[in-house]
Amino acid sequence: MSAIGVADFPAFGRVAARTRWLRRGGALLVLLFALVAALAIPRDRAPAAALVPAGSNAIAVVDVSASISWETYARIASTLQRLRRDGGRAGLVLFSDTAYQALPPGTPVEELRGFERFFVVAQPHGAGLQPQPPRSPWTESFSAGTRISTGLALALQTIRDQHLKRPLVLLVSDLDDDAGDLESLTSVALAYRKLGVPIRVVGLNPSPEDVRLVERLLPRGGSVLQASLPGQRQAGAHSRVPRRVVGAAIATALALACLLALTERLRWLRA
Repeated sequence: MSAIGVADFPAFGRVAARTRWLRRGGALLVLLFALVAALAIPRDRAPAAALVPAGSNAIAVVDVSASISWETYARIASTLQRLRRDGGRAGLVLFSDTAYQALPPGTPVEELRGFERFFVVAQPHGAGLQPQPPRSPWTESFSAGTRISTGLALALQTIRDQHLKRPLVLLVSDLDDDAGDLESLTSVALAYRKLGVPIRVVGLNPSPEDVRLVERLLPRGGSVLQASLPGQRQAGAHSRVPRRVVGAAIATALALACLLALTERLRWLRA
């Protein structure tokens, strides 16, 4: 803007002072809005609750059938890491078409570290190659079949034999059970209901149909959670900025732009 010579320079004193106060008020308004917006934005949710409640005699029943993919293996590793970080004690049962007890109940969860390495998937170096699950001691022992009932039955038998107090079974599986196992799985689920032993399921990216089936079979107190990939946040951990905050930010920006335009500083020369 070109400078304009003004003869009555002192007459602009009050206008200039008012402009300064308007600018200062606008700046203060922006700062106040920024503070309110920062307080209004929801924080990330608190860390997810422990997979196994404190004081429970837990047994993790993990699906290691050959039908699961490398991504599923990575989800198993993530689940075992989370269980280990939670602390406490837990037994471990591995199953495919049969099952065996890898760790007895009451074992410190730090012992799970020795099994995690069999589920950690290394990224391939060549372009276009898919990651491959690592070889494990049970690669040749189990068939490609999946019979969830075998893992749950072994865990329940252990609970009965050792008269465990406050038992809880943590089923880690993609829930893709063999069709011929449905009758046995239903029978085992009824036994869990009768004894009042809760089953908490950590799904390895299961299909909605399999989730609905398992939810119908779970005893009271059971639940189905979703396993995450390593480094991935738990579902629902992301926060969103409320629409009202976004709208207020846009309105404030427009108001500030109008204020700056209306109070554009004039430059003049003394006559």
